[in-house]
Amino acid sequence: MTDSELEAVKVAAPTEGANPRTRDIDLRSTLDMLRLINDEDRLVAPAVRAALPELAKAVDLGVSALMAGRSIHYFGAGSSGRIAVLDAAELLPTYTIDPRQFVAHHAGGLAAFEQAMENVEDDEATGAAEALGLGAGDLAIGLSASGRTPYVAGALRAAGAAGAATVLVSSNPPAPLGEQVDVHVAVATGPEVIAGSTRMKAGTAQKLVLNTFSTAVMIRLGRTYSNLMTDVTATNAKLRGRLVTILEEATGRTEEQCARTLTAAEGDLKVALVCLLADAPVGEARIALQAAGGGVRAALADLATSRKEVS
Repeated sequence: MTDSELEAVKVAAPTEGANPRTRDIDLRSTLDMLRLINDEDRLVAPAVRAALPELAKAVDLGVSALMAGRSIHYFGAGSSGRIAVLDAAELLPTYTIDPRQFVAHHAGGLAAFEQAMENVEDDEATGAAEALGLGAGDLAIGLSASGRTPYVAGALRAAGAAGAATVLVSSNPPAPLGEQVDVHVAVATGPEVIAGSTRMKAGTAQKLVLNTFSTAVMIRLGRTYSNLMTDVTATNAKLRGRLVTILEEATGRTEEQCARTLTAAEGDLKVALVCLLADAPVGEARIALQAAGGGVRAALADLATSRKEVS
């Protein structure tokens, strides 16, 4: 790479530049070294906060996609792809979603998840090919610290051409690709502790953004009541116990009452929750939830309204 090409990379990708605050990190004691890294990490959350207005737009697009019966697709390479896979995978047990609703595409597939395959991120055609199934109503989210990863660019361009909404998550505010998508969530994390090591601050920012995005989408879809999970999949004894704990926390009822109601509701946490909060029988609670699209608060409001009308 020539000097002019290297300079162009630095301008295009702030994460590639040398960090003046960590130039002598290799001369520091172990504790001072860790403090330097931690000081840089502390810059990530404020940078994410500054990007929240754009992230809110992405959340609204995600909610619209799922409410229309469409899907959300993540595209990333390297650390970005691994973060995407983790976020999508953890939604299934936490919120009992259909795995087809959140799909993570990682450049190089599972093999690249377990072992770095740096060359696959340069394959724009593969990114485009993996986005071929998307269409109008879907949402494609590309993760690229530099904002110019060819695999991600190919996926976003193909998705956009097919009519899907597109979002870029990057640590490069002036990335040209950001002008080609519907929303650019640009988190200005700046140069890394070790120049170009975007698994650090940029990767942390991406994890915060995706965790925040997917959690907010689930809240908007009524998959929580207050700050409690209502669609958690109870696949073991610990999680089954958690359902009772959630009911106790939400209703103030005794453990015995909550366990008995959960059993009557055939293990359906939302039905049990509406039963306890509205003093409603199982059948009435189930019908109210179905009419409210699964939202506990909406079901409670509908029950309260219908009871007022009857009285």
